[in-house]
Amino acid sequence: MKKKTTAHYVNNKEFLAAMTEHRNNVITALAAGQNKPRVPEYIGECFVKIANHLSFKSNFVNYSFKDEMILDGIECCLTYMDNFDPAKSKNPFAYFTQLTYYAFVRRIQKEKKYMKTKNKFLMTMDLDSFFDQDPDNVQGTSEFLENLKRQLEVMEKDEEDQKADDKTPKRRPKYFDKKEVDKKVETE
Repeated sequence: MKKKTTAHYVNNKEFLAAMTEHRNNVITALAAGQNKPRVPEYIGECFVKIANHLSFKSNFVNYSFKDEMILDGIECCLTYMDNFDPAKSKNPFAYFTQLTYYAFVRRIQKEKKYMKTKNKFLMTMDLDSFFDQDPDNVQGTSEFLENLKRQLEVMEKDEEDQKADDKTPKRRPKYFDKKEVDKKVETE
């Protein structure tokens, strides 16, 4: 029975050889006082493949800003590719996948921050007067307005719940209680 061979989208051995060769070229160019050489196409293709395939992972699949995440991942790989040292690791695929993963996470955090700012702005706006300016499309406007208000109410409730969670008292260490008991015993 033949053993099934899995087709990987990035061959780690070839990727390691290309990274090693590029690193050596960069070191010799910098030693000679020249500019860093251009990144080979194969390495760029590997970065694109890593970012594209990682974007299909269940953590990242349903975001509307998926393209920005992919571009951030590629940019991060290009920025930190000189930090990869083949003497320390023989797995460039794992190194650049981690870089891309954290670039995706940073993009999601940025987008959530932008969304929160946008929603705070919408909460402060008087939406009724804003939509009263279009008398022609009353039905569509009122449905949209009601939907928007529901979404804002849910966001306000979530924000209040988060603030309530922040106010929960933290557990005090037991030795504080023991110290207080000792003080009371001493004063009596």
